[in-house]
Amino acid sequence: MLVIFACVHNAGRSQMAAAFFNQLADPDKAQAVSAGTEPGERVHPEVMAVMREVGIDLSYAMPQRLTEELAREAQLLITMGCGDTCPYVPGLPRDDWPLRDPKGLPIEEVRAIRDEVKGRVTDLLGREGFC
Repeated sequence: MLVIFACVHNAGRSQMAAAFFNQLADPDKAQAVSAGTEPGERVHPEVMAVMREVGIDLSYAMPQRLTEELAREAQLLITMGCGDTCPYVPGLPRDDWPLRDPKGLPIEEVRAIRDEVKGRVTDLLGREGFC
């Protein structure tokens, strides 16, 4: 099963979610990718820093565009703030996680967003049986 985590710039929330998902999920059951409707040039430095604190290296991660083709490959789309610019794919289940954009926030707030993302991913994995 393929899960897409999408936000606007694919430089913060969705990168964290996909990284946690791929770390915690059984790779034989599911994997995740992240994408954005208006991808940035790189992952936000504050996001890389807080993820490094929990042992996840996002220095290799590159924002990518959320295309209809990519969405068609998925079985679940989780959006995070892209609103009306997120693509609609008929038949693709979609959930929205209203998370703050971590760009430019103080590190303590970025940590709180990271922890909320991890909690939501953990709940999703448990609910869908991807562990």
